[in-house]
Amino acid sequence: MLRHAPRACLAGVLLGALACSEPAPVDLSGPVADWPAYGGDPGGQRWSPLDQIHRGNVTDLEIAWIHHHGDVSDGSDGSTRTSFNATPVEAEGTLYFCTGFNRVIAVDAESGAERWAFDPEQQLTRLQGPYPRVCRGVAWWRDPDARPGQACAARVFTGTLDSELIALDAASGAPCADFGAAGRVALREGIEAETWEYYPTSPPVTVGDVVVVGALVADNLRVDAPGGVVRGFDARTGALRWAWDPVPPGFEGRLRGERTAEGYTRGTPNVWSILSADPERGLVFVPTGNASPDYFSAVRGGLDHYASSTVALDARTGEVAWSFQTVHHDVWDYDVASQPTLFELAGAEGPVPAVAQATKMGHLFLLHRETGEPLFPVEERPVPQDPVAGERLSPTQPFPTHPPPLHPARLDADDAFGFTPWDRGRCADAIASRRSEGVFTPASLEGSIQYPGSAGGANWGGVSIDPERQVLYVNQTRFPMMVQLIPRAEYDALPDKSAVYPNELYPMAGSPYALRREPLLSPLGAPCNPPPWGTLTAVDLVKGEVLWEVPLGTSRDQAPFPIWWLQGEVGSPNLGGSIVTAGGLVFIGATTDKYLRAFDAETGELLWSHRLPFTANATPLTYRRGADGRQFVVVAAGGHGWSEPGDALVAFALP
Repeated sequence: MLRHAPRACLAGVLLGALACSEPAPVDLSGPVADWPAYGGDPGGQRWSPLDQIHRGNVTDLEIAWIHHHGDVSDGSDGSTRTSFNATPVEAEGTLYFCTGFNRVIAVDAESGAERWAFDPEQQLTRLQGPYPRVCRGVAWWRDPDARPGQACAARVFTGTLDSELIALDAASGAPCADFGAAGRVALREGIEAETWEYYPTSPPVTVGDVVVVGALVADNLRVDAPGGVVRGFDARTGALRWAWDPVPPGFEGRLRGERTAEGYTRGTPNVWSILSADPERGLVFVPTGNASPDYFSAVRGGLDHYASSTVALDARTGEVAWSFQTVHHDVWDYDVASQPTLFELAGAEGPVPAVAQATKMGHLFLLHRETGEPLFPVEERPVPQDPVAGERLSPTQPFPTHPPPLHPARLDADDAFGFTPWDRGRCADAIASRRSEGVFTPASLEGSIQYPGSAGGANWGGVSIDPERQVLYVNQTRFPMMVQLIPRAEYDALPDKSAVYPNELYPMAGSPYALRREPLLSPLGAPCNPPPWGTLTAVDLVKGEVLWEVPLGTSRDQAPFPIWWLQGEVGSPNLGGSIVTAGGLVFIGATTDKYLRAFDAETGELLWSHRLPFTANATPLTYRRGADGRQFVVVAAGGHGWSEPGDALVAFALP
């Protein structure tokens, strides 16, 4: 484990002195804005009205400061490696973020200097499974009823890998004594799970005086996995207000199992990704995962009703207001990974309250925020059938038409890619020898090509929306996977069952099959599909048309020199999201190379990029504190499963 002392590096003055020419004076006449929620606002638009940094001066951006928090593990000591994927929130001049060890840190928004740090002193020091240690963010909440100077008048809420919900004083970092037991609420109460099977990785969300939290449930381990309950707690006291057990309406007991004493049903769809809120309507929007196990549904006992869906819950009661299912009877791990994004869609009779839901399939569903009804036609189309013995499939799946799907839907042998004719031929053979009938091809005994892969399409990075131009931006991965079901007797006879990411082997205990899942790569390490392997796409929300699409990323830091240099912008697999600003810029990291980039929001032209100390598999944020201040763009650079773990929070500003 590598944990070093935190430090902040002020680099703006030095870099300015070394500049080749004098930059233009900073324009101080524009707006100011904070970033008080994970997605900028409770609805997750990832939009900022700031325009001090714009198309004309973005090339002048320089590092203003770097904060190294020190919580890094490369796994060499037996602990699980870390990823620093957090998007800080910025409120009242302070940035708040969490690390892979669930420390919560507050730093000065102008200088990056540490103000306080809270260590939950985790007991869970080692995890199992393919996931790195990650905390994507925290929630900030100011109590409207608090007295001036009262402790915990503003609170920071965080979820931990020890399955606790913790409330901290935003001013000091001290636990809020009136919340739960000395600032902590145990989330594993009523959850029957091994310590590493169940824990939150995404930030809570606040609606009124309720704080809502879901949790990751480890995939494909067993049929009777921990339940995917979503709970709302009193933001002041930590008392449980409600619990939503995602079972079908009228459910009277699972065909094969039981509920826990608290009534939480095992194996239900979990909610591991980012939540959204509509405070005006009192709604919280949850993106759901799969009922367990992910790749064989016949043993689920009818728990698919809310799986792979966008669900709107009443924030006061936890009751379902509406739900929309993006995949019927999901057997592909196509759970809804992206934050439901709330916006106002321009219409002939005025703005319509809407939700944009991106998916791993490259489908983008536009729904009415109050009813969940599609705002544009969604077609039920036939999909591949003939599953393995005992399985059952939905005969159709929903396909959006406005916009149409944004990811290629099929990979055939003729599409195979390779650096040379030899490895291209090996890819063609690998595709031809497996079942490959396009999106929604079910897993099979001989192996099936899953394209889009289980990582997307879009993933937890989600989308950003410019509400003024009515344009949505979404980054996607284009990377095929091979999935294969292994009969139970064959799996039991395997001498080594320890395969982990990216070549995964899962027991799916309690079902007739185990699962093998791995990336489809050429012998020389290239994806077997043609580039781009990552894209950034702009969509006109009113017309439903793609305005532009560009490759996102290069193969640098993955392929050796000079291959990456000769390839250029071929795109790369990506995790993390974008933000868009009134300055006409889309900022995004996300890629497997170590860059933060700025694109022209109107044309997709790459205007600026900056090399980072680690990959930036996180969503940036931007803010400007006062009328005499600079606009900052900040991103966490801390790696992911495919890259070196790190701990750098990097802030950029104009000189």
